[in-house]
Amino acid sequence: MSRLHWHELPPHVRAAVETILGDRVVAADSQPGGFSPGTADRVRTARGGRAFVKSVSPTQNDRSPAMHRAEARIAAALPAGTPAPRLLGSHDDGHWITLVYADVAGRHPVTPWDAAELAAALSTLETVAATLTPAPAVATTTAADALADDFGGWRRIADDPPADLDPWARAHLDELCAAADQGLAALAGDTLCHLDVRADNLLLGPDGTVTVVDWPWACRGPAWLDTLLTVVNVQVYGGHDPDLLLATSPLTAHVDPADLTGALAGYTGFFLDGARQPPPPGIPTVRAFQRLQADALLPWLSRRLSG
Repeated sequence: MSRLHWHELPPHVRAAVETILGDRVVAADSQPGGFSPGTADRVRTARGGRAFVKSVSPTQNDRSPAMHRAEARIAAALPAGTPAPRLLGSHDDGHWITLVYADVAGRHPVTPWDAAELAAALSTLETVAATLTPAPAVATTTAADALADDFGGWRRIADDPPADLDPWARAHLDELCAAADQGLAALAGDTLCHLDVRADNLLLGPDGTVTVVDWPWACRGPAWLDTLLTVVNVQVYGGHDPDLLLATSPLTAHVDPADLTGALAGYTGFFLDGARQPPPPGIPTVRAFQRLQADALLPWLSRRLSG
């Protein structure tokens, strides 16, 4: 994926960032990973200050500015104690939307997931859920509303099955649709859910602490949802028993297994249906990643539904 760099931003956007930082930016290091076509730079100022800057306009992708604006609202409302980067400020000129965060030292967890790093991530999500329940008032979207269309993936597949659809899935489309419906109905709650937890949205600090980054999809939902999404990401890369993780993680251990299976069905259908769509402008790699996720999740989903 081709990503913009700091020096390619319009001069007035760079100037706005320097105003937020109170200093001149003298170095910028573009960060890999993720799916945004906008900038993602760690910057250093003349006096040695550091920050993380992300900026995008509709020219790169017509949906990305709305995501940045949503993230700015959420990030500004996160309470103290949330293991997330601190928003220093934002700039919105109606075309470019730019977020400036305190820099967080760290790296993404390795994949396949290391057991100790996974334990640290799951523990951090317990802190996130405790800190963000009840959800800040600014979070008005519910998980059920946010995921209603996504969890309709199996119905779209049933209406127009792809030629390469897995035979088991083809024979169980009614069951998969019903499971996804149950998963959607199970998403009530008053916790602020990140909704996109995976290895590249986590930073592991030198002291072992975990920071959760990139919050544009945050919404109100059940405290267990982000833990399920982390286990989904673990399953994509292999090396762990996902059912054991769900059974032993405090946030998922006491959830109705059928609700967890239903949410898993919803996500699997979303990934499989999404993977066959044309790539969004400026984000050519997302469809391959959706297919990777679908292919990893379907055997797990089959086992859970087959009991």
